[in-house]
Amino acid sequence: MLEGIFIIKNRLGLHARPAATFVKKANKYKSNIWVEKDGTEVNGKSIMGLLMLACPLGSKIMLKVDGVDEQMAFEELGQLIDEGFQET
Repeated sequence: MLEGIFIIKNRLGLHARPAATFVKKANKYKSNIWVEKDGTEVNGKSIMGLLMLACPLGSKIMLKVDGVDEQMAFEELGQLIDEGFQET
């Protein structure tokens, strides 16, 4: 299992468009993917789960990936978060 803490960098936070981008990329992988904020953990392949976290600019989230392709999934999704979901 790979885990890492990331900061939401895009101005509008984790709203519908970046959540959809994240879920689309997450669903390419067989690994289980979770995102956690303030003790609440959701399925990273669920747009409703991600939106439920309500992550504004500056939020700290933990990305957890476990499975056969965890390294590739963690790297791609971590980079997506670090780059502000390509919106910054």
